[in-house]
Amino acid sequence: MRFAFSFFLLPVFFFACSQVPQVIPINAILTFIIWHFLVYPASNGYNSYFDNDEGSIALIENPPEVDKSLYYFSIFLDIVALLAAAIVSWSLFAAVLIYGVFSKLYSHPSVRFKKYPIASFLIVFIFQGACVYWSTYAAISGLDLFTGWNSTFVIAGLICSCLIGATYPLTQIYQHDEDRMRGDHTLSLVLGVTGTFLFSAAMFILAGILQWWYWHNIGMINHFWLFIVFAIPVVLYFGTWFLKVYRDPSQANFKNMSRMTIISGGMMAAYFGLLNFI
Repeated sequence: MRFAFSFFLLPVFFFACSQVPQVIPINAILTFIIWHFLVYPASNGYNSYFDNDEGSIALIENPPEVDKSLYYFSIFLDIVALLAAAIVSWSLFAAVLIYGVFSKLYSHPSVRFKKYPIASFLIVFIFQGACVYWSTYAAISGLDLFTGWNSTFVIAGLICSCLIGATYPLTQIYQHDEDRMRGDHTLSLVLGVTGTFLFSAAMFILAGILQWWYWHNIGMINHFWLFIVFAIPVVLYFGTWFLKVYRDPSQANFKNMSRMTIISGGMMAAYFGLLNFI
């Protein structure tokens, strides 16, 4: 089910919590459980069933064999998530439903958006980033999703999408041979190893620019400089890894990808989590 991978999506939830005018505790708890213990594991389980990976995937070096029970359990988690989301708000229910549909189309053989580099990237970019931020913000604050929209609210969602977009291609960088055999033309496969690093760097820089605009616009520019502090370990490891890969392409492997994911996910979770206390 790759429950541990849900940790690296925590920054989106933490960011939303830190920006709402008021937090309704029960809504926040339920929303956290819905996304991180139901929706994300259900999506990972469903995708794992149809991918049936033999090589390393996400943060699992040797994935176990899958069977039909994984498929049924992922559907069960989705149903529970929808029922719980309906208790919180209609907008969270809609977000969970739409997220669930597109996450299934991502890997189901009848559609398998994963075969298409742009479509697969946009699904992850939109739904794991902005969609989760906007719906979480509305759910934990008790506000209607269609009220209060302004440029600041939009930019906050795009910050999340850009951070997700910076990480997503890097998680595919070591799977090119397996993806090619399966017929999945992932974004990383199309970009190539060097192109993947450059694309991810560009997305991270864009996230930084949007962060500057966001914090400057609401008069809290110190939060941007705090982001820079937490981004330093991410940038240093990214640059070091890129140099290793440039000299030796075999360094674009599972081990280094996992370290990159842990460092970037951990630093961003710490940064956005800290925003809730300052």
